[in-house]
Amino acid sequence: MHVIGTAGHVDHGKSTLVTAITGINPDRLKEEQEREMTIELGFSWFSLPDGEEVGVVDVPGHRDFINHMLAGVGGIDAVLFVVAADEGVMPQTREHLAILDLLQVPAGIIVLNKVDLIDDPDWLDLVEMDIREAVAGSVLESASLVRVSARTGVGIDNLIGKISECLKGQPNRPDLGRPRLSVDRVFTVAGFGTVVTGTLLDGCLGSGDEVEILPSGKKARIRSLQTYKKKQSRVMPGTRTAVNLSGIDVDQIQRGDVVAAIGTYQTTRRIDVHCKLLPDVANPLTHNSEIKFYLGTTEVMGRVRLLGQEVLSGGESGWLQLELKEPIVAARGDHYILRRPSPEETLGGGRIVDPQPPSRHKRFDSTILDHLMVLEEGEPTDVFFRALAGMDITFFSEVVARSRLSNDVAQQAAGELIQSGLILQLDERKGNLIAETLLTSSSFWKKLTDQAINELSKFHQTYPLRRGMPREALKSRLKLQPRPFQAAVNRWEQVGQMVENGARVALSDFQVVFTPDQQTRVDQLISRFVKNPFSPPTLKECQSEIGEELFSVLLEEGIFISVNPEVVFLKKDYEILLDWVRQYLLKNKTLTVAEFRDHFNTSRRYALAFLEHLDAVGVTKRDDDFRQLKI
Repeated sequence: MHVIGTAGHVDHGKSTLVTAITGINPDRLKEEQEREMTIELGFSWFSLPDGEEVGVVDVPGHRDFINHMLAGVGGIDAVLFVVAADEGVMPQTREHLAILDLLQVPAGIIVLNKVDLIDDPDWLDLVEMDIREAVAGSVLESASLVRVSARTGVGIDNLIGKISECLKGQPNRPDLGRPRLSVDRVFTVAGFGTVVTGTLLDGCLGSGDEVEILPSGKKARIRSLQTYKKKQSRVMPGTRTAVNLSGIDVDQIQRGDVVAAIGTYQTTRRIDVHCKLLPDVANPLTHNSEIKFYLGTTEVMGRVRLLGQEVLSGGESGWLQLELKEPIVAARGDHYILRRPSPEETLGGGRIVDPQPPSRHKRFDSTILDHLMVLEEGEPTDVFFRALAGMDITFFSEVVARSRLSNDVAQQAAGELIQSGLILQLDERKGNLIAETLLTSSSFWKKLTDQAINELSKFHQTYPLRRGMPREALKSRLKLQPRPFQAAVNRWEQVGQMVENGARVALSDFQVVFTPDQQTRVDQLISRFVKNPFSPPTLKECQSEIGEELFSVLLEEGIFISVNPEVVFLKKDYEILLDWVRQYLLKNKTLTVAEFRDHFNTSRRYALAFLEHLDAVGVTKRDDDFRQLKI
C-alpha cells in the first residue's frame, strides 16, 4: 500500500482535486466546508486500476496552517503538487516546494488544475514554463505534469494513470521490526473508545499487540485496526491506519505522540542533525536561536547549537545540535524541518544523524565533527541492516552489493547483527560469512514462520489424512526460491516446529488420526489381508473398499507396501516374502516364478508382481526364467 499527499498554494483546488479522484470530500470540518478552505489535515482513499488501495492526505495551503501541512507530508510516498492555471506559481507554492525538497519526498506529479478557466492555450504553456522553472533542481524536476479540471473532471483519468505509474516505481516501506505510528488525529468512537490515525512506519502492528504511547510512556493494547474503513488483523509499514486502543483515554494522547512497540524507541530532548538552509531565508541562523522543530506530526520548540561555525547563511549546510523543550521520538535518517517562530518562515531541514547523543558537544571539536560525518553516512550495522531489511532471505554477497560496504566492514556488521539477534544466518557454516551465506532479518523470519505455520495448519485441517503439505505447494505459497526454502525448512526442523516427510512438510505435532468409522473400515480391510496374505485384495479393490485417500495414508504410513500398480501386501507379509526369497536363493542359488508361486500357494499374478518388484529395487536380477541374488 502507498500513501500520497497534496501540496500547493491556498485555493488552488487541492481538496476539490482529491474529491474528484476519490469521491470523498477531505474537508470534514463544518468551517472548512463553509469557507471552502482546508484548515486541518484531510484523509481519503481510492483504488488504482490494478486494485491497489492508495491513501490520500490533503494538506492546507494557507501559510497560517503550515504546521498542519508539515504534519501531513512526513510519511507520504509521492506528492500531487497542485498549481492553479489561472494564478500560476504563488508564495505558498514555493514554500511547499521547498519543504518537499527538504523532506526528500520520493516522487511526485505536478497537477496543473483549473484548466477549464483558461481559454488561451498559450497561457497554459506559459504557466507550465513558469512551473518548470520553479521546480528546477528540486525533487520534482523530472516529475510528470498533467493538466486537469477538478470541477469538470477533465484529465482526472489521465492523472490516475500517472499516479499508478509513479507508485509502481516506489518500493514498499521496509519492515524493520520496530513499528511506530506518528499520530495525526485522535477521537472517540461510541462503543469502541479511543482511536488514533497515522501512517505506520518501520514495522507491523497487529490486533492484540501491546504498545506504548510516547513520550508519555503510557501503555495500551490494540483492540482493532482499520485501513480505509476495512478491519484488519495486521497492518504493514507504509499504511494509513486507524488504531482502536484500549487502556487509554482520548485526553491522554494527542497529535504528535507516537504509538510504538514496547521498548523499541527511547524519547529524547537532544538530537544531532545535518541541516541545509533555504537560499532565500530572511536572516542567517545563529547560535542559540529559537526554532520550531517538525518531525512527522510532532511540533516542538527548541534552540539551535551551531557546531563548527558561528553562523549558517542562506543556502549553506552545517551541523546542528538541537536542544528541544519537550521529548520526541526520532530515528537516524528521519527527515525534519526547522521554522523560525517569529516572524514565521521556513528555515531549512535535513536528516537526523544521531537521535541519542550522550551529551552536549563542544561546538568546535573536530573529533565530534568527524564523528557526525561518519554517522551521516550511517553506521555499518545500520546500513547493512537496512539493506537486508528489504530483501527477505538473500545471499550475503547481495546485501554487501546493496549496502555498498566493503567486505570486511560488512563481515563485522553482519556478525554484530547476528549476535544481537536482529538478523539470522540460515545455514550451518560458522566463522566468516561467504558470498552464498543466506541471511534474513529477524522480523521477516518471524513473519515467514507465522505464514508457514498458518499455511500448514490450514492444510492439516482441510486434509487431515495427508502426512503433510507438498513441498512445492508450500514453497509457492511462501514465494521463496528453492535454496532459501530448503534452508528455511531445515531451520524449522532443527528447532522442532516442522518435519519433512519425503516430499511433504508437516507441523511437528501433527499426526494422522482416524475417525472411529475410518478405523473400522481399515480393520475390516486388514482382516481380508490376514485371511489371504499372499493372494490379497488388489489395490483397486482396497481403494474401492475404504476410499483412495484413506488407503493412500496407509501406504504412506507403511502399513501396506505396493509392489506394482495393482498388487499390494501388508508390510509384515511383504517382509515374510522378502526374507524367504533371500534365504531360498542363498541355499539354492536360483528361483523361478513357479517355485515361488507353489511355495506360497498363490497365483502367477502375485508371484510375478513380487519378483519383478525385487528386480526393480535391486534385491534380485533375472536371468532368463530364473532369479538370482544381486551382488
